[in-house]
Amino acid sequence: QSRLVESGGGLVRTGESLRLSCAASGYSFGGNIWAWFRQAPDEDREFVAAIDLSDATNLADSVKGRFTISRDSAQNTMYLQMNNLSPTDTAVYFCAVGIGNIRTTTSPHSFPSWGQGTQVTVSS
Repeated sequence: QSRLVESGGGLVRTGESLRLSCAASGYSFGGNIWAWFRQAPDEDREFVAAIDLSDATNLADSVKGRFTISRDSAQNTMYLQMNNLSPTDTAVYFCAVGIGNIRTTTSPHSFPSWGQGTQVTVSS
């Protein structure tokens, strides 16, 4: 059974860092884009970052300069390094796999495969 499993969330203080991981198991998901989304309470799911099979990346403006997305194809794992965190980054973070263009595919509706999410809480 194919699965996406996020890990690495937690409670940190403003300015601190976290590294999220998304491990894929089972068969190939058939997608060319791996992405991170986040969802805060009472908010829509928001695009954070994406990486494609050529390792091209796309990051939301709100995280540019602070977050880095990467992947280890041998380990079938994607990472999100989050630095200089602020309370506005507090959310459940989800990884997803989809098909599309790295620059334009940012809607959650383009990603059929999802992990269960990991909570990130940043205290002030």
